[in-house]
Amino acid sequence: MAQAHLNLLNSDKVYSIGELTGLIKDSLESAFAGVWVEGEISNYKLASSGHRYFSLKDASASLRCAMWRGAGRGRALGFEPKDGMRVRAFGSLSVYPPRGDYQLIVSELIEIGVGPLEVAFQKLKEKLLKEGLFAEERKRPLPHFPATVGVVTSPTGAAFVDITRTITQRFPGMRIILAPVRVQGAEAAGEIVAAIAAMNRRSDIDVLIVGRGGGSLEDLWPFNEEIVARAIAASRIPVISAVGHEVDFTIADFVADLRAPTPTGAAERITDNWVSARAALPQAMARLRRAVVNRANWYRQQWSRLNGSHALRRPADLLHLWTQRLDETNERLGRSTQQRLQKSRHDIDAISGKLMALSPEAVLRRGYSITRLVGDPRTLRDATLATPGSQLDTTLASGQIISEVKSSSTPK
Repeated sequence: MAQAHLNLLNSDKVYSIGELTGLIKDSLESAFAGVWVEGEISNYKLASSGHRYFSLKDASASLRCAMWRGAGRGRALGFEPKDGMRVRAFGSLSVYPPRGDYQLIVSELIEIGVGPLEVAFQKLKEKLLKEGLFAEERKRPLPHFPATVGVVTSPTGAAFVDITRTITQRFPGMRIILAPVRVQGAEAAGEIVAAIAAMNRRSDIDVLIVGRGGGSLEDLWPFNEEIVARAIAASRIPVISAVGHEVDFTIADFVADLRAPTPTGAAERITDNWVSARAALPQAMARLRRAVVNRANWYRQQWSRLNGSHALRRPADLLHLWTQRLDETNERLGRSTQQRLQKSRHDIDAISGKLMALSPEAVLRRGYSITRLVGDPRTLRDATLATPGSQLDTTLASGQIISEVKSSSTPK
């Protein structure tokens, strides 16, 4: 049937875009009036109208889908679709004329499992969780008043525009340094890792924002790569992850020191203290002025009191008073010093007497002697050490005696 519609084309006629799109729409709707497709849900959105919009994808292609509220099993699916879910959908192909896109109008949707990207996400999440990369105790505190922020994102994306605009509006004095990278595609993860490393080699970066705007699961996938997670964990600089919208979660969010719901939220977080300080400045200035005025008034009162005092009227009297007190203090100090010296001398004499009584010379004077083997400075205490023929050196209170041992014995 599609061929029949195409055969109606007149090669000599110039068609308007609308006419050509209409012919394609008729051909697709006739040829694919009912078809089952299987794939992984991506970029799922539930509109306030109740209509559902998403894409189905596999390893080689992606297909836009729309499921109207109340269509087929649309009222009671029995599950809530989400990104990464593997489903089987039945519907018909159609064309959305404003964009010229073809899409599947889904009438039935059946859940059949989890897609490979979701499986990979959960496996890496579990692995890094076991390693402790998500632990709160390893997360670094953000600086209270950062002066320079590094931003790792695409230079052409909405994320960098939102971050720059928010910081400029809230605190224009903050310096912004961009490390431009791709944020989706096969090369993105490596560029993000290299940019984080480059920022860490600088000494002027206080905090890092790593992120991008919203997108499908595959668009955000570089921020689910293990090398990006480990680069964030190894960063010396505190890292804020700002990937996608508030409902989007990536591995980078779990590893980062802080997860911001959006890039704008990250910019607000690092400027909050500056905004609060600026708001509090007028009150602080008013308190300072009051404190200065109160202190000046206190000094005036003190001056008035002192100005009327006797001491200031007759300063010589005050000088004489303190001179007299100084003389009395010196006299007391002299007496106290003399008393301490006398007591110290008495204590020294008493100790000297005790030491003299215990000295070897005093012991010798009381009739004792000290005996040593000739040539050995040690005092002889054991008779068995004095063998027959040994010479002894005996020291008395007056003089020495050299003798020879004939025999020795010890008490039994």
